[in-house]
Amino acid sequence: MHFKILEFSIAVLGVEKDASQRQIQKAFHKLSLQYHPDKNKNKGAQEKFAEINNAYEILSDEEKRKNYDMFGDARGSPGFDGGEGGNHGGHTFFRSGGPGQSGFRFSPDEWQTMGGQSGGSKSYSFSFGGNSGGSSFGFDLGDVFSNFFGGGGGTKFGNQGGSHSGSRSSPKSSITSINSQTYKKQVIDKGITWLLLSYTPLMRGLQHYESIIEEIANSLKGALEVGSVNCEVESSLCKELGIYPRNRPRVYVYSYKASESGSLHEYTGEVTVKDLKQSVLDHLPKFSKRVTWAQFEAESRTKESIPKVMLLSTKKDTPVIWRALSGLYLKRFVFYDTQVQDVSDPAANRLGVSEVPAVVGWLSNGEKQILKMGIHAKDMKSTIKELRLLLDDFEKINMKIAASSKSKKPNADSDSVKELAVPLLTATNFDAICGEKTPVCIIGVFRSSKGKEKLHTILSSVSQKSLIRNPRDSISYGLLDASKQSSFLYAFDKSGFTSSDKLLIAYKARKSKFSVFTGYITSEEVEKFIGSVLNGDVQFSKMRQKPTFK
Repeated sequence: MHFKILEFSIAVLGVEKDASQRQIQKAFHKLSLQYHPDKNKNKGAQEKFAEINNAYEILSDEEKRKNYDMFGDARGSPGFDGGEGGNHGGHTFFRSGGPGQSGFRFSPDEWQTMGGQSGGSKSYSFSFGGNSGGSSFGFDLGDVFSNFFGGGGGTKFGNQGGSHSGSRSSPKSSITSINSQTYKKQVIDKGITWLLLSYTPLMRGLQHYESIIEEIANSLKGALEVGSVNCEVESSLCKELGIYPRNRPRVYVYSYKASESGSLHEYTGEVTVKDLKQSVLDHLPKFSKRVTWAQFEAESRTKESIPKVMLLSTKKDTPVIWRALSGLYLKRFVFYDTQVQDVSDPAANRLGVSEVPAVVGWLSNGEKQILKMGIHAKDMKSTIKELRLLLDDFEKINMKIAASSKSKKPNADSDSVKELAVPLLTATNFDAICGEKTPVCIIGVFRSSKGKEKLHTILSSVSQKSLIRNPRDSISYGLLDASKQSSFLYAFDKSGFTSSDKLLIAYKARKSKFSVFTGYITSEEVEKFIGSVLNGDVQFSKMRQKPTFK
């Protein structure tokens, strides 16, 4: 029975004619593992393995598959059939040796005439879309029938005007071809993990490695890049990196697992999708700090020159997408992530998050912004792209703020210096300034611009002095605008201190206690009040509730 090339390939992999690429890949992986020469030493296994690889090469390439189906030719040249003999419109056809044979049998009676029987002569003129010139038998069976010969070596008929090395094609175009220049520009310390294949063209099993790598790349698009180095062409690069292949291709991960600088790690496990993918996941960046909400509150007091971002998700471990982003934005953002049960979690409540997963950002000046809530990941690539746009925009905002602050030339009396010395308390910075980690927080409450200016001047001066029993880190200072935060004051007293234009509150968050000074505000009186607070000479009252901001 004579098989057409497409039909034979379908039969080799055991799939239906309309099989999807996913079904073809699964069939190929299963059979290639079963007949791999390193595992299967039975007679005929090597030939079977070659058939499997070459069948996959045809069926996995949509263009080749279409051309073979319509014309019988990988190039789409009409009139070429790999299984039927005869004269069709002036083109020659010939038969294959059928399944189970690695070559093709040709005999004189199997070649058909070209262009009819005029004058009783037979004309042999072949045209297969190759180089023009050379003898009439100027075509390369290796191009069309390499799937039946294994190892990529083709049988050459005639001279095509150039030498033929017999080498197979390089890896598929979806795998980036790496040379010295691209390695320096695209791989080294770019923050993204790479899966790299080093090979020489005639190596056995190369297509198996390629298909595994491509499948992993497709499942981790956006978080992973894949490339290949032809060490026959890029021998100096392979030797420089120490990745020159021996008897078979070698697989490497360019990883940030060990440090902020990337490094190559050879993969030596089983070359299967499951095992190699798990190794890649282990090597993805881990620059996001996995923290509890309490830990983040403590760390948030540390001032950074770059913005911070926090991911709130229900995942037990840092999600792959967030790990990938932490590498891409290394030294541009400080990354955090925390696990929440749902939107009722205290962390979500504190940040004003009503839907998770969510990303919250903090500018270098402490201002908080909710960047994204209810993140729905359609696929990894598009989700990473969407989050990158958010982070890029947030980074631009931070850069504008930093540039604005640098353009000002503050002096001792400028507002920028004053705000730096005694900050205005907000929902965002209150826990960092007056939270439970601070033994005593002195809050200057004002209702007018004049009251704010006076309190700020006095507290700025007092905060620079060393008061009795006052280690610098045991007391903090802040200002509160009572006209905008009246609900905050009701937590201390039901009157809200509405009769006072200026007052001081000594607040102990850890004990939920407070003491108030409503007397005449001068530097001397304020120092005296704070000294009494630190010496234990002031009576503290129990708070009505925890203070809240509008």
